[in-house]
Amino acid sequence: MAEPAKAKDGATLVAELFEQHRSAIFAYICRLTADASLAEELTQETFLRVFEARERLDRVVNLRAWVFRVATNTTFSALRRRKRFAWLPWEAAEMASTRDQDIAERVGLEDAVAVALASLRPQYRAPLLLFSQYGFSVAETAAILGISEGAVKTRVYRGKELFQQA
Repeated sequence: MAEPAKAKDGATLVAELFEQHRSAIFAYICRLTADASLAEELTQETFLRVFEARERLDRVVNLRAWVFRVATNTTFSALRRRKRFAWLPWEAAEMASTRDQDIAERVGLEDAVAVALASLRPQYRAPLLLFSQYGFSVAETAAILGISEGAVKTRVYRGKELFQQA
């Protein structure tokens, strides 16, 4: 007689979550902080927190959204703790202040997008990324950020406006 399928233990589930989501989490944190080395550190801290919560993972309904919430909270906590801001590189800041040439022509479209995104405050950047880039619904984004759905809609709308202005 075959044994019933065992539920995955917490450590195995964390390893799978790490493999499935580490690249997306790193990219998300990198976009929030505009600092690749800090993003690497915070990605590791995120999965450490996920590992520490491994005994509760069986109660989580949407693991992907939950991991993004852990990443968001970890990043915002680090930014508050370190009182760091996502400053533009000197060259990009000079280019952004130059009104006579198009940023996209000088640094390329990808760099222009990164500069514009980095100019947004995290309260607008996070919902805009989660909703537009990572495809989370308004309800999932609200759950990840711990804010109301109305606040998500407002921040995404305002974030889009600010992004276009930048």
